[in-house]
Amino acid sequence: MAAGDRVAGADGRSRDDDVLHRLRAGTADEHQDVERTLDLLDPELDRTRLAWVLGRMHGFWVAAQAGLGAWAAHHPADADDVSWPRRRRAAFFAADLRALGGNGTAEPPKLPAIADTDQALGRLYVLEGSTLGGTFIDRHLTSLPHLSDVGAGPSPPTAVRPARCGRPSGGRRATGSPPGATPTRWCGPRG
Repeated sequence: MAAGDRVAGADGRSRDDDVLHRLRAGTADEHQDVERTLDLLDPELDRTRLAWVLGRMHGFWVAAQAGLGAWAAHHPADADDVSWPRRRRAAFFAADLRALGGNGTAEPPKLPAIADTDQALGRLYVLEGSTLGGTFIDRHLTSLPHLSDVGAGPSPPTAVRPARCGRPSGGRRATGSPPGATPTRWCGPRG
């Protein structure tokens, strides 16, 4: 295919018209920078570094949620449409940090105020991406013998899924849940 040719999907539209494709392509460099900076897939990742990263992620989520909370107060119907209350994860990061013995959360960054629903959707895109990325990090952490007792990565199981039942890695316990969340429980080995 020649440069500049446009690939059409089944609906006849170009991939350039696909909002998710444009978002991914437009933020690819930033995603790579974050992955390189956090380096959570490092095979030598240790408890201290994981707790340090969790503290920074928790600070980010606190700031991001505050802005989204203010938006939701002014746009409750839009917030309900995107299920904003169930997307909150800061308390899960805090629980994971405590379970690791972490003793601090980074100062939340100063994020711009959210002026409208379009900006809220942009922030939600970033937050959802970090939640989805947590599943890859979780798989990596379960492969590290020196972190096998953690049972949680920077987001899973508490920030991505409350319990790890049915996982091939066997029984693990979610590290904690914030008030009002589904209680954690022991999950037996698969079989």
